[in-house]
Amino acid sequence: QVQLVESGGGSAQAGGSLRLSCVASVASGRMPTRYCMAWFRQAPGKEREGVAGFDTLPSKRYSDSVRGRFTVSQGYTDTILHLQMNDLNADDTGTYYCALRPDYYCNELRPADMNYWGEGTLVTISS
Repeated sequence: QVQLVESGGGSAQAGGSLRLSCVASVASGRMPTRYCMAWFRQAPGKEREGVAGFDTLPSKRYSDSVRGRFTVSQGYTDTILHLQMNDLNADDTGTYYCALRPDYYCNELRPADMNYWGEGTLVTISS
């Protein structure tokens, strides 16, 4: 069992930056040997979409809409995943979710592929 808690959401102006963090709590006390931990977002009236992912290969994946602006990275422990978001625009507005799938390498960043989800943190960008 894994619990995920996101933080760092808020409001920013277009062109600004925000940093999101996700902390995983694992019932076994240790992260899985192999896993994909990723960020997704959902804008009002739209489907949830993959944003960025990190796995234990290690490899990183980004959606085309954020590549070059967002950076996903591990924190000082493997239970923490950050999402540094730069050059934000109004299209980045939405609720950002952290998700994890054990025994898996990040592939297409599809919501249906992930097993565990956080409650989300809201990001609002004003132009």
